[in-house]
Formats: sequence, structure tokens, C-alpha cells
Amino acid sequence: MTTSALAEPQSLVREMIRKVSSIATLPEVTARIITTVEDPNSSAAQLHAIVAHDPALVTRVLKVVNSAFYGLPGQIASIERAIVLLGLNAIKNIAIAASIGQLFRGVKLTDRFTARDLWTHCIAVGVCARDLARRMKLPIADEAFLAGMIHDVGTLVALQVCRDKLAEVCQAASSADQDFCALELQIIGVDHQQLGQALCEQWKFPRPCQLVAGFHHRPEALASEHRVLVGLVHVADTLCCAGGHGFNLTALNQKLDDVTLAQLRLDPIVVAQTREALPELVANSSRIFA
Repeated sequence: MTTSALAEPQSLVREMIRKVSSIATLPEVTARIITTVEDPNSSAAQLHAIVAHDPALVTRVLKVVNSAFYGLPGQIASIERAIVLLGLNAIKNIAIAASIGQLFRGVKLTDRFTARDLWTHCIAVGVCARDLARRMKLPIADEAFLAGMIHDVGTLVALQVCRDKLAEVCQAASSADQDFCALELQIIGVDHQQLGQALCEQWKFPRPCQLVAGFHHRPEALASEHRVLVGLVHVADTLCCAGGHGFNLTALNQKLDDVTLAQLRLDPIVVAQTREALPELVANSSRIFA
């Protein structure tokens, strides 16, 4: 193992985040949208003014708004109307999805998977977490969708900074019954959770999303008040990896037993219902967000 890999983990995380280029900064319009929506004093008119200045973003947002994903009656022809019907948070999440998706370009992770497969997986986890939240009647379906989509963003950092080591991790995970994060720590020195949380902090994402990026493989490490959203994404990640939806090595060996679900306060019947609905959910959403 190199000297760099042996460095103190937080120093290594900071070093790797500094080295990333194309993903280090979110597109300006997306960063402004996040800042605006997170400001409690902001208005729908302010969000409309930001989005309306990016015609390509307007097109992508309206495509999602008018899809079966939201199931709104009739065609929505303007961003202003979309904001009124869906709210600021939903439009923020669609805008982030449109921006983040551009970062997952066709670079190979392994012989079997590309970065586009990783994005397919992130979409799947987002819609799966959203479905779980809705079935559980939790008022965080929009947050669950966004959190699921960004949960593996740390893998993009590793892909840019140490692609060969990430490929080595993937190869080892493909051929052995080993924990993906443990292999990352062994080979890279940090795991994609640490990198993802640091990147989400730099992007000024909401704190719950930062925690999802940093703890989606170990929600039990968080205090109970921070565990609900992370738990939803943990379960969604496990279901999507088991179902083979996109890049599935990170949680291939995660298990969902009754004890785990009880700790996360998730109903096993609801989880089973979402698992059954997942292929159709993923097929529909992939066409919209790919």
C-alpha cells in the first residue's frame, strides 16, 4: 500500500477532493437553486427566475414534471406552474438530477460496468427510497429521491482520482464474498462514503443528504433522529443491488433481516411490496432520468 493510502483518512479525503476536476464544482445554476431552496426566506418567484434562465434545464425539468413519475393531470407548460404544483423542493431535486446525471459519463469502472451503470443504480435507489417513503406515509419522499440519487457520488471521486485502485476494488468485490467498503479502505485508504460526504459538504447539499452519502452502508452508526432517511436509502440500496439494477457491487453482500428493519423502523411488508414493484419503477424512471 502506498504512503498516500496510509495517510490519516480525513487528510486523504481532503487530498482526493482537491484533485477532482470536472465534478469539484456543481454547475452554477444548480448551486444557486440549492442555495435558494435551502433559504427559508426564498420565494417561488426567485426559483423561477433562476431556472428560467437555463433553457436546457427548463426542458429537462418539464420532461420530468410531465412524466408518469409525478402523474399530474394535464400538460404543464411552464416552470412557474410546475413550481406551484410540485413545490420548491421537488423542482430543486429534478434540477439536481439533471445536473448530476451529466457527470456520470461512459468511463469504465470494470469490464462489466461503466459510470453510466453507476448512474442507473443511483436512479434506481432514488426511486426505490421514494417508493418506500410513500408507502410508509413518511413526509420525506422528495428528500428520499434526492438522497438516493446522490448516495454513491463518492465513487465518482475515486473514479477520477484513483481509477486503477477503484478497478482493483471492483475486481476483488466481483470475485469474493467481501464487503465493498472494507476493500476500499484496504486498497484506497478511504471508502466512497467518506468521499461522498465530503463532496456533498463542498456542494452545500442539505445536511441529511450529506449524512446519507456518508453513512448509507452503516446507518446504525448515526443517532436515531438522523437514521430515518439514511435507513430508507440503505434498504433501497440493498434491494437495488440484489436486483441487479446498474452497478451493484457496493451493497451486493448487504442483508436485510427483521432485526435491521426493526432498527430502521421499516415495515417488512412495505419492503416486500417495494421489492416487487422495483423492476417497473426502475424501468419507468430510467427512461425519464437517463
